[in-house]
Amino acid sequence: MEYVYASLILYHAGREITEESVRRILEAAGVQVDEARLKAMVAALREVNIAEALKTAALPVAPVAAAPAAPATAPAQEAKPAEEKKKEEKEEAPPEESIEEGLAALFGF
Repeated sequence: MEYVYASLILYHAGREITEESVRRILEAAGVQVDEARLKAMVAALREVNIAEALKTAALPVAPVAAAPAAPATAPAQEAKPAEEKKKEEKEEAPPEESIEEGLAALFGF
């Protein structure tokens, strides 16, 4: 995917998409360049009208500036005092007697 992105950067900048230019972008990004993939990508793009491909792409390509803003972070929940948490835990736990009765009913005692 990084090879495609590097090619699109070159296209957007109005530069020729060559093996050397794609390699420089990838190396600047810290990507280890695979020569076979690089050659195949550049060769494949020679036969592609990138402007037309972008127009007919399944997902429209929008400029970065037009990307929607990230939603604001969710408001933090109020911290409950430790006493309330313990109280809630006690309320949720069934009494031991009901557990024993349930086991007895399960095994026929």
